[in-house]
Amino acid sequence: MSFRLNGIIAIAVGTLALSLAWQQLEATRASVREEITAANRVATQLLERTGWIVVSAGPQAMLAFLEQLGRVRANDIQLIDAQGQVLYRSPQPTYKQGRQVPDWFHHLVAPAPQRQVIRLPGDAQLSIEADPSRAILDGWDDLTQLALQTALALVALLGVVFAAVNRLVRPLAQVEQALARLEQGDYATRLPVLSGREARLIGAAVNRLGEAIEATLAARVQAIEAERSLARSRDWAQEVEARLETERKEIAAMLHDELGQSVTGIRSLARSLALRLPASDGPGRQAAALIDQEASRLYEAMHGLIPRLTPLSLGPLGLAEALGDLATTLRPKHPGVQLHTELAPDPIPPGVHSPALLAAYRVAQEALTNAFKHSGARHVVLHLSWPTTTHVCVAVEDDGRGLPDADQRPARFGLLGLRERVLALGGEFRAERRPQGGSRIEARLTLPS
Repeated sequence: MSFRLNGIIAIAVGTLALSLAWQQLEATRASVREEITAANRVATQLLERTGWIVVSAGPQAMLAFLEQLGRVRANDIQLIDAQGQVLYRSPQPTYKQGRQVPDWFHHLVAPAPQRQVIRLPGDAQLSIEADPSRAILDGWDDLTQLALQTALALVALLGVVFAAVNRLVRPLAQVEQALARLEQGDYATRLPVLSGREARLIGAAVNRLGEAIEATLAARVQAIEAERSLARSRDWAQEVEARLETERKEIAAMLHDELGQSVTGIRSLARSLALRLPASDGPGRQAAALIDQEASRLYEAMHGLIPRLTPLSLGPLGLAEALGDLATTLRPKHPGVQLHTELAPDPIPPGVHSPALLAAYRVAQEALTNAFKHSGARHVVLHLSWPTTTHVCVAVEDDGRGLPDADQRPARFGLLGLRERVLALGGEFRAERRPQGGSRIEARLTLPS
């Protein structure tokens, strides 16, 4: 990476140097052009005013004047007679004598040829031709000196830049290795404090990244473990509920088949005893009648308990019919409370057995019991709806005193057990106060498809 970066910097610096050199070359060309043009113009204007020398003293006087004048910078002066013979030519320049610039530089910098001709009396003429060689040589010397100084400065600058770049990018190899280890799953990788402010910031960011990944993974592991634990708890709760329902059915069957027959036998024996006793045996006949009455009350209580243990109509008739039977059973027992039902028909065929249906029935049963016994309500409404064919919602509303603040969780009247049962089946359970007064208990459950 440092090699590529150094190469890019070197190319950029080289491009800058070439740009500066080209600008200097353009400046030299302009300077030479201005100098040569000005010198040629001045020399021409000077010599144009010397024609009187030829008129008054002849060509020899003009020749003597030119020899005395000598070399005029940046100009080559010739005196030519009427026959075309060169009578005089400017001497060669002594400034930087013997030195020449490279041809390529001369072609780049040299201005267009400039030659002025002054007509003298007697058909003689002065030829003034611009000679940019010395000006170009000065430009070459300035350019080479500037190039040398610039090259030394750029070399020093590149050395400093390369050293700084190498110092900055050296820790990046450690950063690259750390990122590679993180990519391979070694999330405990940490970088030491790196040299350089930028490297320290990058190293700290990489360390924070590793810590964040570790924290995220730990949270995910905890979430997975929690989900597994919750799933195990739900499975266990469902197993417990299934066994409880089995026990309830067995107890209900035992009450109906065995205890019911026993109570019926007791009633029959009591009535038979009352018939066999003489009319004079008042205490005996009264005792037999009392046994018959108590056995009758026991029989009625037993038959009232059986539906609470297992809803006999839930299986063959469906949830709506079972809740209707439940409401019909409860109304005579609580004449001071008006119980209304809003029961949507089952969208599934009767006889389908589902823990969710049984849980919905138990929620309605327990919520109605709480409303009748503890809320002081005058009106109770039982709702049953089916948002979809695989979702059931049961709710009980009353206009009583509402749930106490401490019971918002809820934790009394068996609501905690209902909540756990509904949640174990993956459903939703709410027990809350109604804004207009009273309470509402609602459960939403999903039926297996």
